[in-house]
Amino acid sequence: MQEWYDQYKNLLFKLAYQLTGSAADAEDVVQDVFLRIYDVPPERLTEPKAYLCKMVTNRCRDLHKSARKQREEYFGEWLPEPLAGTAPDAMESVVQDDLLSYAMLVLLERLTPAERTVFVLREALGFEYQEIAELVGKSGPNCRKLFSRASAKLGLVPEQPVQPEAVTEEWVHGFLAALKQGNLNELLSLLDPAVELISDGGGKVHAAAKPVVSAGLVAGFLLGPFRGAATMNGEVTIEVSRINGQPGLLLRSEDGIHTVGLLHLRDHLIQKLYIVRNPDKLQHIGR
Repeated sequence: MQEWYDQYKNLLFKLAYQLTGSAADAEDVVQDVFLRIYDVPPERLTEPKAYLCKMVTNRCRDLHKSARKQREEYFGEWLPEPLAGTAPDAMESVVQDDLLSYAMLVLLERLTPAERTVFVLREALGFEYQEIAELVGKSGPNCRKLFSRASAKLGLVPEQPVQPEAVTEEWVHGFLAALKQGNLNELLSLLDPAVELISDGGGKVHAAAKPVVSAGLVAGFLLGPFRGAATMNGEVTIEVSRINGQPGLLLRSEDGIHTVGLLHLRDHLIQKLYIVRNPDKLQHIGR
């Protein structure tokens, strides 16, 4: 059992994280699965990887049912929990090739649980359709249809890999410089005219309750309420760090990390800007 844990825990964590959007829930799912498997008859464990993945997908499906009600009652916008790119905990030290981009995690909320499971298993983890069919209890052709439907909802072309435009550290440093200097013109030059800023405070800290749309409004928010919130507890430092496999921004005060910012580019301009401020979602980042 210890060998299975060492061999499969990262795979199972990556699967659970991308199915739930929560690192905390993913860790709980993995621990729960390895506790439950002690009660499984040995003859059913001839293919441990497949069986463990099936247990994880089933557990995440159960979580989705309870999470749906919580999302309906959630204050403001809901965003996935960001994941540190280099963390000391082995459970969080995941390989980026097996993780979808943060922007894609946000889009996954459009999918049904079945569509999301098939999409993650296929696109992120590279499972064959027959393997997916056995895990989710559907036929191979049905899984292909689910993947195609999911891709259409996400605006993707089926069977073409998801390749988001790269966000380099140099690019993020340029954005950060414009923000720190309060340079409105420079900031506007980095924003798509229809840029959308989504911030998640969970009703616990200051954040925009609805998406902020258009370059002018987003620039005003970044240079006004966002900067004010960043410094409301005193001195703040803003640093570039690897979050969900890409360079992102960490805002840190003497109390610890209180804001994470992630960018999504299109045609070398910021199309989406995600700001996570809910302290419950920053516990892993702040370790």
